[in-house]
Amino acid sequence: MPTVYENYVDGEWVVSESGDTFDVQNPAEPSSIVGRFQSSSPADVDAAIDAAVAAQETWANTPGPERGDVLKRTGELLEERKESATEALVREEGKTRSEAAGEVQRAIDIFAYYAQKSLDLGGISKSPSGRNKDLYTKREPLGTVGLITPWNYPVAIPAWKLAPALAAGNTAVVKPASAAPGMTAILFECLDEAGLPDGVANMVTGSGSSVGTPLAEHDDVDGVSFTGSTAVGTSVAQTAADDLKRVQCEMGGKNPTVVMPSADIEEAVEILGVGAFGTTGQSCTAASRAIVHEEIYDEFVDAMVEYATDVEIGAGLDDPDMGPHVSKSELESTLEYVELGQQEGATLETGGERPSGAEYEEGYYVEPAVFSDVDNDMQIAQEEIFGPVLSVIEATDFEDALALANDVEYGLSASIVTQDLTEADEFVDRIEAGVAKVNEKTTGLELHVPFGGYKNSSTNTYREQGDAGLDFFTSTKTVYRNY
Repeated sequence: MPTVYENYVDGEWVVSESGDTFDVQNPAEPSSIVGRFQSSSPADVDAAIDAAVAAQETWANTPGPERGDVLKRTGELLEERKESATEALVREEGKTRSEAAGEVQRAIDIFAYYAQKSLDLGGISKSPSGRNKDLYTKREPLGTVGLITPWNYPVAIPAWKLAPALAAGNTAVVKPASAAPGMTAILFECLDEAGLPDGVANMVTGSGSSVGTPLAEHDDVDGVSFTGSTAVGTSVAQTAADDLKRVQCEMGGKNPTVVMPSADIEEAVEILGVGAFGTTGQSCTAASRAIVHEEIYDEFVDAMVEYATDVEIGAGLDDPDMGPHVSKSELESTLEYVELGQQEGATLETGGERPSGAEYEEGYYVEPAVFSDVDNDMQIAQEEIFGPVLSVIEATDFEDALALANDVEYGLSASIVTQDLTEADEFVDRIEAGVAKVNEKTTGLELHVPFGGYKNSSTNTYREQGDAGLDFFTSTKTVYRNY
């Protein structure tokens, strides 16, 4: 029998009012069920929100260091469970063991970081224009927040939303993605053991329509933070905005890496390979467009094809280079884009098919794909694929490469590989992306600096992580005091 996970509401593990459940399968072995979860109803959402609202005033009035102690202990408990949590993440989402271990460690680090930041929360003092007066600001929690998180980073993203929300004195209701909710349950087990007061953080699993929408539109929710696709994020933002909730959405990407003639080809291929095929391309910051100067285009394509064909594919617990897609629908979507790219006239240089062999028959595996002869207006160059598919686009010079990089509706992460300092600086200044990197892969984020996108990659309101991660979850009150 698979493990049955319950909702976490008001400090208790409870079954859904609906009485229904859903199963989550191992992407490497879909016949194996890794967990059974509550298929919750709007009534379950209401109960979780009621608990959060009831706990909010007391938690807000809890001194910051005490809140920080709970966060610190949560991170410590997760660290004690790191090995088992890593294996659980691999079985649920499909990441390789190394990728999963890195993600679990990131969640640990996030809780440690915001535990410390909870000690520093405060306002600023300004000089008043008159005598015998004080003029200062104070930061106050937003209230009760709804956190809607994706399946591709099922413990890191809940951590980087929940930790700053709690540090700032908010209460929360978390809705994890149905494809991989188990890691959020593990995180809540740690929060519970760490002594989090009842009702401060709650978790409700289920579909977007039954849980996500009621959470976003509820009158008692003061803010909504979402990570996921642009289509769903736009809907969440519109729903939340109906009653002027504060909203933060981080969404899709179609991230370019520009490769210039001064680049070392081997280094550029490594940067693109890791950025495009790491986490099976299932990252909003994954590199999906290589924009390569014409002088080195053919050489780059040959080297990129060699890299892709050498990528070891397998079950995540064996720690290969690349694991399976998270689900059958994600695999089918990638295969459809590979077929579409060929129909559009691009050349499929390698990959894009189900690998052969008995060990691949059941899992949601695909070979990493490299396309050449790609025009930037093709769908494979414009739409987020969310799979290990790299389009190599030829550019005549730096200006052409920059124009191609910006000619897309997304603006999340972008990088350039060059030894020319002028090109690097021009790229950083002019690229339309929230994250700009030089001689780095588009993936990979530091937790103490802001993260967010431009254009359709974000609602362009509040950034996540670092000090900026606290801005969304706090309101500023300005105080004038005449003594």
